[in-house]
Amino acid sequence: MAGMRSTNLQSEVKQLPLIQLPSCSAGMQGAVQMRVKNPQTSADRLSQSKSMVLQDSDLPPRPLSRHRRNQSQHMSGAAGIEPLVELKGEHLNVAKISEGGKKQRKNWSSVWTVLTTDQLLLYKDKQETAFKPGGKTDVVQLCGAVIAWTSEKSSRKNVFQVTTNTGNEYLIQADNYSTASKWYDAIRKTVDASTRDNKGFPLQRSNSSEHLPRHSSLPGHGAASPNTKRQNPAHRRSINMFSSSKLKHSASDSADKNGVKNRLKKFMVRRPSMKTLQEKGIIKDRVFGCHLLTLCKREGTTIPKFVQMCLDAVEKRGLDADGIYRVSGNLATIQKLRFMVDEEEELDLDHSQWEDIHVLTGALKLFFRELPEPLFPFTSFHPLVEAVKIKESKVKLQTVKKLIQQLPPPNRDTMKLLFSHLHRVLAFSKKNLMSTQGMGIVFGPTLMWPELDTGNMAFNMVYQNQIVEFILIESREIFNISGK
Repeated sequence: MAGMRSTNLQSEVKQLPLIQLPSCSAGMQGAVQMRVKNPQTSADRLSQSKSMVLQDSDLPPRPLSRHRRNQSQHMSGAAGIEPLVELKGEHLNVAKISEGGKKQRKNWSSVWTVLTTDQLLLYKDKQETAFKPGGKTDVVQLCGAVIAWTSEKSSRKNVFQVTTNTGNEYLIQADNYSTASKWYDAIRKTVDASTRDNKGFPLQRSNSSEHLPRHSSLPGHGAASPNTKRQNPAHRRSINMFSSSKLKHSASDSADKNGVKNRLKKFMVRRPSMKTLQEKGIIKDRVFGCHLLTLCKREGTTIPKFVQMCLDAVEKRGLDADGIYRVSGNLATIQKLRFMVDEEEELDLDHSQWEDIHVLTGALKLFFRELPEPLFPFTSFHPLVEAVKIKESKVKLQTVKKLIQQLPPPNRDTMKLLFSHLHRVLAFSKKNLMSTQGMGIVFGPTLMWPELDTGNMAFNMVYQNQIVEFILIESREIFNISGK
């Protein structure tokens, strides 16, 4: 009986089916399978072993980092950069100052400006939109462009410059700073984004692996290629070689600069003084641009010789020329005359090349404008302005006369000769059509100006003209000129 029971029990065990264990969780269902040891091929065992590895589709999604820098690494191209701001139209003042590297005349014009993803469209009018192809006045390509604020290219405020990669330069301006700043920021972001799109993705950090395939070391993804491993050290070596050569080059440059500095220092120590150069005649004092006191001291007079020669020549030609001292002479001829005077060449103002009387009057006015300190010294400017404000004519006359008498002899004597000459010019006012007011306008800013122009220029010019006009009217009393 015992033998029969054991035989029946063994037969029942052989007939029992395989029992499969339930999965641990619903999320991991199908990821792990029970393998019953049974005689199978090696290929079947390999396929069952691969089923133990989680595939890419089975992995839970990786959360993005909230850090701005890390978040940008998960995004490719320009999408990871700041979002572009498209401004759909506004009136701005635009001036094109260069085209293809060639400078152009700066002409400001109010244009309807539209910013796209890679261009700045300029329309003559708001109605001339992209629906009219001929309506665009200009298209500014922003890829590879440079944008910067500028205060040197224009006297206007809130001006920035856009330079394209083809050499075109534009000045853009808005009366409101907030408007100009808004457009500047938007164009700058567009320039950065469009340039980056055309030149590739931004450089990744050296320790970043965002662009590497995930689980590259796992079966089915393939290992890193040996070429890549060989390229990285070579790439590093090329960078090191470039940086080392750059360092050597900068070191040699610094050594050359130090050598140049040392030679310059030795030269500056051994250089002759200004007095020695003047005594040898290497450096000569000019006539135009020389201080009045220095020039008169060098010539041994109280009136510059050139001023005396000009006034004599003008009176010899005649004082009835139409617009005398108001009409400008030929500038090239005036500069030629100035060069001859500065080089101390023999000068004959009766020569035919100086026959135009306006050349002589223009050269005389240029002489007074080129003085480092005007004929009316800086110290007398404000006292004369206060004196001309006096309402009582006698007090005004005595105050102005006293101030002029206190001037240095070269200033006073040259002033006396000039105003006496101008007084004789006004005697022919019916023919030359010049008046005391016209003379004041011509000679006011020529004979006097403040040392520091901190006030209003128009305000100063009014008093400059009034002072010269008053001295012209009262020249006989102020300079004690005879009634001849």
